[in-house]
Amino acid sequence: MLVLVAPGQGAQTPGFLAPWLELPGVADRLGAWSEVVGLDLIAYGTTAGADEIRDTAVAQPLLVAAALASAEVLGAAPDVLAGHSVGEFAAAALAGVLTPEQSLALVRERAKAMAKAAAVTETGMSAVLGGDEAEVLAAIERHGLTPANVNGAGQIVAGGTIEQLAAFKDDAPARARLIPLKVAGAFHTAHMAPAVESLREAAKTVTPADPEVTLLSNADGQPVATGAEFVERLVKQISNPVRWDACMQTMAGLGVTTMIELLPGGTLTGLAKRGLRGIRTAALKTPDDLDAARELIK
Repeated sequence: MLVLVAPGQGAQTPGFLAPWLELPGVADRLGAWSEVVGLDLIAYGTTAGADEIRDTAVAQPLLVAAALASAEVLGAAPDVLAGHSVGEFAAAALAGVLTPEQSLALVRERAKAMAKAAAVTETGMSAVLGGDEAEVLAAIERHGLTPANVNGAGQIVAGGTIEQLAAFKDDAPARARLIPLKVAGAFHTAHMAPAVESLREAAKTVTPADPEVTLLSNADGQPVATGAEFVERLVKQISNPVRWDACMQTMAGLGVTTMIELLPGGTLTGLAKRGLRGIRTAALKTPDDLDAARELIK
């Protein structure tokens, strides 16, 4: 049983799209999607620097476009689809809930709204690796932070104000390592609440279809039956935690045997190797990874 997964913000690196443009049709597809989002996706994915593509308003459309383009090249028919955070927009398009163009248009609005919300208060996020999960969650709560990403495999991401994160660092949970993340704000926390209504208004312009394959939600890891419900979850997701641990638990329960992570892959397959032991994985980073991925799904 095959699951295709789409990574979230932070997976992008300078120049990651460059080798993919050599494949037939990819440059044309990205050029057309650039018109949809009002950004030169090809330039951002090839020549832009790290700071330019770290910008939330750029990173989110770029990641969704990259995932969709790599899925088209791969040509696999998944049994299950899931995306981490903004990756859910790619998953929604691949499941037939939205068209690629609708998904990208909504992502562009989401990205701009989240960037605006992040500018209100100086906030950030820190990854917490290891430690006892209950103790980590208690420490996050004690410092007024939010467990914004519960990723499983011993990884939780805390989000909140810079002051809260500094206090958390000085009072770190036992046996845990804290890594500050280079993100523009505390995504998936109450600090993103102003962006929710902006995306809800934008979502009124689309009529979603029901998923054509099993489509998992970050809210609770469960399959969602209707397109309308999934889009509503996409809206709420902005200020609610991502439960990737629950998504992996559902994958295990469904009997998933193979995971392919779409471009720019690596993060989610890394979690799967620790949280879904025995699963076969492939991460699409360059076109050279396509053969290995296709070998898994023969």
